[in-house]
Amino acid sequence: MLFNDPALTLTREGSVFRITLCDVAQDNTITHATLDAWNTALDMVCSTPGDCALVIGSSVAKTFCIGINLQWLATQAADDAARFVRRLEDLFLRVATLDLPTIAEINGNCYAGGAILAAACDIRLMRADRGRFCYSEVRIKIPFTAAMLEVVRLIPNSEALYELATSADAWGGEQCSTRGVVHEALPLHALAARASVRAGEMATKDRSTFTAIKRGLRDRATALAVARGLIEAPRQMMPTGLLAPA
Repeated sequence: MLFNDPALTLTREGSVFRITLCDVAQDNTITHATLDAWNTALDMVCSTPGDCALVIGSSVAKTFCIGINLQWLATQAADDAARFVRRLEDLFLRVATLDLPTIAEINGNCYAGGAILAAACDIRLMRADRGRFCYSEVRIKIPFTAAMLEVVRLIPNSEALYELATSADAWGGEQCSTRGVVHEALPLHALAARASVRAGEMATKDRSTFTAIKRGLRDRATALAVARGLIEAPRQMMPTGLLAPA
């Protein structure tokens, strides 16, 4: 165990890190304290050298993450609530531009901010038989911020994304897989093993090259992350095969 917090844990097996959301009492909802734990865990991952990958999963039965703890947020003063939203945006942007491959292991309900977090990951695997993927913002009357939209847009099927974002419909794993929202839908008993396999495969990629390509393809999210000081500005990499001999 590398890090242990009421909200999440961080472990490592070989070249694969795993963040496990574990706040059973609050259904893995997000507060300031949750964001503190996230940033500590991500700092530890990012400071570790070498090629590796990260799986984000949950130990809470039937729940991946259902977003902001709205009851908690209602108790916050306006300034603190605004600071929280800014920090939440930063988390999404940070995951979206993380300097290693990321796999979302969606074991159950993945709503609102949880679905934005999943969109930020490079690969999404989802339980086929239970749980739903839902952007509930239009129903709860909380629109996406501009920064959140840049992360939501990372879902590759724009038509499916538009339908999800404007309807607040909740889709199961099979529908998400068919519509290109997640990469695979699997039985629960196979989900964690498959996530570990995919992470192990991705962990063999050269980390700096992967990061340069990822951030280049996610240029708008990358630009926001740079502007907020979350990551350094990308540097131009010269392919070694194109270098002229001395």
